[in-house]
Amino acid sequence: MPNLATWIRPKDEKWFQPFFAKHPDVHVFDARKGDVALDQMDGLLLTGGSDISPEFLRQENVDPSLIHNDVDPLRDRWEFDAITRSLARGLPIFGICRGIQVLNVALGGTLKLDILGHNLPEQKESDIQPLRYDRNATHRYEKVNSAHHQAVNRLAEDFEVEAWSATDDIIEQVRLRNCPFAFAVQYHPERGKIYDALFEDFFARLQTR
Repeated sequence: MPNLATWIRPKDEKWFQPFFAKHPDVHVFDARKGDVALDQMDGLLLTGGSDISPEFLRQENVDPSLIHNDVDPLRDRWEFDAITRSLARGLPIFGICRGIQVLNVALGGTLKLDILGHNLPEQKESDIQPLRYDRNATHRYEKVNSAHHQAVNRLAEDFEVEAWSATDDIIEQVRLRNCPFAFAVQYHPERGKIYDALFEDFFARLQTR
């Protein structure tokens, strides 16, 4: 039975539950609810949430007014540690929204701390953000439900961009080279009905370890 480590906000559980229900053999360990034995995990799911606390960012002169005040340093610390340990063991990693940002920062990248036009109410669940893709992209969607006020700026070493916003080139999808499976998106596949292939790809990696 594969073990999956994650940290999910209470308000987001309803979005992920249908995907977990399709894989009852996967045991989900939510670090928000208790200790997770990372050395016994078979994969890591990085989900949406608050801004990363300034002390974890890889950039100087951070304007505190750009960081929302609901930061969670405890979560930041756990996720940074989980990323380091998961990569060291070659575990599959899937990052969503905040997840792409945490993964990028953990590996040395930086963020755009406040962007315009990407956090409108209609963007949260509707697939209206058009994307353009690299020719080697593993998953492709014409439009996605991307809602966020921060984004990847300087990409960490060994990342490859698979997709950008077609309107302003904000990075929306990346993969990590030289890793069995480390894939992250800025949009919210858990909230949509067209993204099953993304989750199935990730869960298949858990099964084959």
